[in-house]
Amino acid sequence: MTRHPGPASDPAGPSSADGPGGVELISPFGGSLVDLIVHDPDERASLLERAQNLPVAPLSLRGQYDLEMLAVGAFSPLDRFMARSEYESVLYEMRLRSGHLFPIPLAVPCREEVLRGHPREIALSDEQGVILALLEVDEVYPADVLREMRAVLGGRDSAHPLVIEAKRWPSHYLAGRPRVFDLPRHRVHGPLCLTPTQTRARLAAMGHSTVVAFQTRNPMHRIHEELTKRALEAVGGTLLIHPAVGVTRPQDVGYALRVEAYEALVRNYYDPSTTLLSLMPLSMRFAGPREAVWHAIIRRNYGATHLIVGRDHAGPGPDSHGVPFYGPYDAQAMAEHYSDEIGVKTILARELAYLTDEDRYVDLNEVPYGARVSSISGTQVREEYLAKGRMLPEWFTRPEVAEILQRAYAQTGDATPGP
Repeated sequence: MTRHPGPASDPAGPSSADGPGGVELISPFGGSLVDLIVHDPDERASLLERAQNLPVAPLSLRGQYDLEMLAVGAFSPLDRFMARSEYESVLYEMRLRSGHLFPIPLAVPCREEVLRGHPREIALSDEQGVILALLEVDEVYPADVLREMRAVLGGRDSAHPLVIEAKRWPSHYLAGRPRVFDLPRHRVHGPLCLTPTQTRARLAAMGHSTVVAFQTRNPMHRIHEELTKRALEAVGGTLLIHPAVGVTRPQDVGYALRVEAYEALVRNYYDPSTTLLSLMPLSMRFAGPREAVWHAIIRRNYGATHLIVGRDHAGPGPDSHGVPFYGPYDAQAMAEHYSDEIGVKTILARELAYLTDEDRYVDLNEVPYGARVSSISGTQVREEYLAKGRMLPEWFTRPEVAEILQRAYAQTGDATPGP
């Protein structure tokens, strides 16, 4: 891979647009937040009327989340769905045409029948036909999904959740800049789902320019609580607990119960003066190292200066041969490699162990000789506790979270713990 210098237009300094009465936060990646939402009511009405007569490309749930993240500036400096040349650059160089680092491709999957007549504009809708945006089509190109999986995921093993999903994707990609009328109506997350602009305003008002972000897609347990509090203690500032609530794995705990668990944990066990819980409508790719870099870029757009990167960050679990897709520290290594260019420092999460007799967590390499250590595997959580209706021990997870996991298991027969 060719090493590129960071673009000169990407200052790592503070942003002055974070609202009155607070501190200045780090600037967005690329210098400013992209905003693709049509705010003027007259323009919106005119474009929406025009869109009613256009061919319609319905977006999957993943596509709707991607549109939302693009529209609100979470993917800044990206301001459009990628043309083929940019898509290729991202696949093989992890760069936008501007030179900015960006490791994940983004285009609109579209079925061939929508493209008859070579339309110059297409309406984007949700699954119910509600029009969300008007897309000026810059380019149409074939989707080579298997090649994309090899480049982004490092392989195309049949057990990878994105590989499984991608088999159902349409045959073509659309490129262009969307003008967005409405954010998708899929979410029930309410005021907790803050845009980058809203998140920055809340963080600035909390009074710290240093912001430590924590990425998760599952309920948080005591070990995650310990990691986040240690990270905040180490660097100071504000802790942004920032779960991804877009598309994850089918077997993950449902988003409604996950959100309930986050709220209970933050309400009861974190300091409200230094902790902000905000949900992020990001759909996971489970791309391991590349995704860790992507998460750092996205978190800078939300105002973070630091990102906690765990072992096997954004890993999907074992492949079809029972072997992990990525090495346990691959994501940490790539995030650390690009940390200076992104402007977000990585906090490498260490392995922790619970000392049974001392009721505390320590680094794994600091366990005293002969000390008793307690641990529970994911299989034990399911089979020995949840399946039998037994409450998980408080050293492993808070009672409020344990109760929610029990309900999740009763609903689906699974509640796999994880980062």
